[in-house]
Amino acid sequence: MAELHCFTSASFAYLDRVRVLAETLAKHNPNWKLWLCLVDQEPPGFAFHPEQDGLAGVVRISELGIPNLRTQIFTHDIVELCTLVKGAMLDQMLARGADRVVYLDPDIAVFDTLAHIECLLTQYDVVLTPHQVEPDELPSAIRDNEIGSLKWGVYNLGFLAVAGTLEGRRFARWWRDRLLDHCYDDVPSGLFTDQRWCDLVPAFFDGVHVLRDPGYNVASWNLSRRPITIDENGDIKAAGRPLRFFHFTKVNWVGEAMIERYSGGRVEVFELMHWYRRRLMVHATHGLPKSWWAYGTYADGTPIPHAHRRLYRDRADLREHYPNPFTAGPAAFLP
Repeated sequence: MAELHCFTSASFAYLDRVRVLAETLAKHNPNWKLWLCLVDQEPPGFAFHPEQDGLAGVVRISELGIPNLRTQIFTHDIVELCTLVKGAMLDQMLARGADRVVYLDPDIAVFDTLAHIECLLTQYDVVLTPHQVEPDELPSAIRDNEIGSLKWGVYNLGFLAVAGTLEGRRFARWWRDRLLDHCYDDVPSGLFTDQRWCDLVPAFFDGVHVLRDPGYNVASWNLSRRPITIDENGDIKAAGRPLRFFHFTKVNWVGEAMIERYSGGRVEVFELMHWYRRRLMVHATHGLPKSWWAYGTYADGTPIPHAHRRLYRDRADLREHYPNPFTAGPAAFLP
């Protein structure tokens, strides 16, 4: 099939994950070209060579045409900003003539061909994967997974596929605009970054396909209904279907605890975890300062608390009085 464009969004802190994604995508889908939407800047002395990381290219946040970029960067934390750019990047790729575009989170690894996605994009305009495709049974799983979907979104936006059709482009523009204005982690207000918005997509747009194959987007939030098996030939399956890609979200934090909770005592999923950690070690990023994010501090190196970002976001008078909130010194916004 013809070349398909795929992209991910990340800061340099996730570069090891981006490299694993690129490696596994190229192995199983060599005709897919992976782009990185970079939400960061290099620290002094840090060398970044995209072509050596298996990337088709890099698009920096400054190249997306985002209005009031400095304000947008300051008013979003790193997760919010890495999700905000997804709509703008998708819209730009389609506007430049891409026939089919797929987004994959940087903490995803691909284990089989995704050719079925290419076929779906010849029939549909937008393809989504739900967090769950069948009901849970245990009360704890219902609380963690189904109620979690009610809070954080029905569809997991670690994956999204969009065709360059009129309807696909209409969706991309709508999503871009909503994220530019409302991409915040604010569950009490009905928002969870880019994700909750897509609950509305099947109601707002035609040509939407909900991909219910359990081999796609396997993760801690659906492992209770998708047991992992590995046969004597090394073929990996989820709920009896070929494992297409696994979403290793927060593998060193709460995600690992959830995987252990819903592994059902099976060791296969931990073999995947062990494999993923080894690949992260192989692709470790060297020369990057600890906790580096170019937009994480004021100009004098003082970390920016989330409360400062929220205050600046909510106060138009502060935004007018301090057009560059990152500045340090007597006349700076720094409270």
